[in-house]
Amino acid sequence: MSQLKVYLVSGKCNKKKSEEFLKILNGKIDIEVVDIDCSPEEITIHKCKSAYERIKKPVFVEDTSLCFNAYNGLPGPYVKWFLKSVGAQGLYNMLEAYQNKSAYAVTLIGYYDETKMSEPIIFEGKIDGEIVKPRGEKGFSWDPIFKPNGYTSTFSEMDIAVKNQISHRYQCLMKVLVSYNLFEQIQIDL
Repeated sequence: MSQLKVYLVSGKCNKKKSEEFLKILNGKIDIEVVDIDCSPEEITIHKCKSAYERIKKPVFVEDTSLCFNAYNGLPGPYVKWFLKSVGAQGLYNMLEAYQNKSAYAVTLIGYYDETKMSEPIIFEGKIDGEIVKPRGEKGFSWDPIFKPNGYTSTFSEMDIAVKNQISHRYQCLMKVLVSYNLFEQIQIDL
């Protein structure tokens, strides 16, 4: 009887789970572990390729992370799940017991056209700041708790024109525009 080959798809951030799975089966099934990295870059690459696969046209995708230094970068790219579960106040509460409330926001924009490249081009914008009690009515998502370094206002308290000239998303989009020559080389109109 031939041995069944099974692929276990797991994230690198959960390597121990894969090891436990293999130990429980004790060699009864030949398993090849395929790891998917949990980094923002790998998530953006995956989003690019998935979007391209769906529409078969060149795509831009965006992914944003909010990273708490006290938590070694969490919630990171999973911030939307944290927001759904605990809201902005809950995110703030996560840091209540910590003296270090520093954080950073990162936006990655990926461009992909399978007919012209094997891997997406990834651009990054980042802004450092700190997590504060929720303040302000403007903005969305975690804007009420993120105060950029050098400012007294949270993103939610800022005039949108100010936010849009300093944010992680602005910085990332500027890198896309500065790379226009690269896009010209592969004949992309912005």
